[in-house]
Amino acid sequence: MATHAGLAEGRWEGLTLAEQLAHVGSEVDRAIAAWEAQRRDRFERALGRALELFDLTARDDRWRGHRRREILRAREEFCRLFFDEHPQPGGASTLRSYFLRFAVLARRRPS
Repeated sequence: MATHAGLAEGRWEGLTLAEQLAHVGSEVDRAIAAWEAQRRDRFERALGRALELFDLTARDDRWRGHRRREILRAREEFCRLFFDEHPQPGGASTLRSYFLRFAVLARRRPS
């Protein structure tokens, strides 16, 4: 069962790309923090939620071409942090910085 079932039922498509990626970034940050704290239980839950949101975002028909490629590239880099034999030094801080920009942009958007 999807963790974000309400979002999968259509609410997700009502969000802007910045809002979607800000939500993804929150879960990315939680996963990184749990990994660094060696909290496997929290890490696994945050990892699953992050991947689910990445997938929801990539499936959104509005994001085709270069946008979808960038979403999937960010997903790939996120996975490399934890599953690559030799993860990129500074990869976690780079991803945190990348997603922080979307959080700031999403907050600036008038409701």
